[in-house]
Amino acid sequence: MTRSLGRVPAPPPTLADVAERAGVSRQTVSNAVNNPDLLRTDTLARVQEAIEELGYSPNRAARNLRTRSSHLIGMRINPAQEGTANATMDRFVHSLVETSGEAGYHVLLFAGSHLDPLDGYDDLLRSTAVDAFVVTDTYLGNPQAAWLESRRAPFVAFGRPWDNPDGTHPWVDVDGAAGADLATTHLLDRGHQRIAWIGWRKDSRIGEDRRSGWSRALRSRDLPTTGLASRVEDTVASGREASAVLLDEAHPSAFVCASDTLAMGVLHTLAERGLAPGRDVAVVGFDDSQVAQVVPPGLTSVRQPLEDVAVEIVKALEGLLGHPHQAPKGVLLTPTLAVRGSS
Repeated sequence: MTRSLGRVPAPPPTLADVAERAGVSRQTVSNAVNNPDLLRTDTLARVQEAIEELGYSPNRAARNLRTRSSHLIGMRINPAQEGTANATMDRFVHSLVETSGEAGYHVLLFAGSHLDPLDGYDDLLRSTAVDAFVVTDTYLGNPQAAWLESRRAPFVAFGRPWDNPDGTHPWVDVDGAAGADLATTHLLDRGHQRIAWIGWRKDSRIGEDRRSGWSRALRSRDLPTTGLASRVEDTVASGREASAVLLDEAHPSAFVCASDTLAMGVLHTLAERGLAPGRDVAVVGFDDSQVAQVVPPGLTSVRQPLEDVAVEIVKALEGLLGHPHQAPKGVLLTPTLAVRGSS
């Protein structure tokens, strides 16, 4: 009895096969893949058509050796904080991976010790495993940006250079003050006048930026802010405790919070007191997390345009890594408000 071995699969098409199909030299095919700007439009189109017809896939490893480029972008990720409802980074990472892929790059995620904000960067930089970095931790005192700049490592930050307002590295951020202003104005337009704020500790520049939008909106209507604000840790428990104190002492009819996590704490307090969000007390969060979209009766929340953030970051990376080199400037994007039953 003989065993059928089946058909031997055809070998993958080579650069020489593409050159023959397109009627050009191997160098022309190489230029079409690596330096398309060197070719005439009609020649490039002919080579690309041959690549498509044959299903040719360039050898990335060999190309990396020639171009000294890995087409990898490094980004450090941190574990989610316990006791929070925020999954904003998940949405951002997905958008960044998708947008980077469309531009011909892949995102290399790496972890590091929570005790050392620089852990993981040096190994990747020494091994030239990545072409550039995306930095997401731009809180006050974080050394990542300064460290990368001192080593002339290309990077783009998601977040403004809070430590150095005159910093020249490229960054993309969302206008937190505009978001909190939008949330507060939404409540003002619905007749609320005593609107409380629950935000983060004073050393959080991001939190203070968002708080400034709340106070700006109230002052624009000549309404007081005294006694209506609380600064706490970003946990559900902290939001719960702060809202209980504010309800007892300041008697607000609405809350604006620096995060959906804090807003969830407010919803807990309202439930404990038999108060209905939206009907008795309005609540607005920040970040439009998945929790905001599913918790009854739906949490109104400021939505960051993370898909647009990813697009702008990739544009900046292309400018840094392109030839000729371009120095991108900071980009500040405007958030929107997802209105639901809680307000």
